[in-house]
Amino acid sequence: MTPKITVLLVDDEDRFRETTKKVLEHQGFHMILAGSGPEALVNLSKSPDVVVLDIKMPGMDGHETLERIKALAPDLPVIMLTGHGARPSAQKALAKGAYVYLTKPCDMDLLISKIREAYQLTRPDTASPSIPSSIVS
Repeated sequence: MTPKITVLLVDDEDRFRETTKKVLEHQGFHMILAGSGPEALVNLSKSPDVVVLDIKMPGMDGHETLERIKALAPDLPVIMLTGHGARPSAQKALAKGAYVYLTKPCDMDLLISKIREAYQLTRPDTASPSIPSSIVS
């Protein structure tokens, strides 16, 4: 039996959050939603297994949120997801510890597979030997 993976989805777009939540819940994920960086940090107390984090958000952007998440939970895998992607932004996110950087619109099957991969990295008994961080368009 596959464990239920808890995903913290952080995005300032309500429609994207709700649509993605429905798709991921249908795939068996437990979802926690946050509409901002500060809200994401508060939701870390709910012990998500993986974070899916938008870059372009008002106030605290995804890069700053990523830094703060990594300071509080260094081993928590963070998948960066943005519709405003550029290589320097991706390189910055990966250098700060993001697991992978995906661009919107993102293929949901790809997002689902990256969430499962990221989760496996945190579980030594199921982890693959080495899955590198990457930029995926």
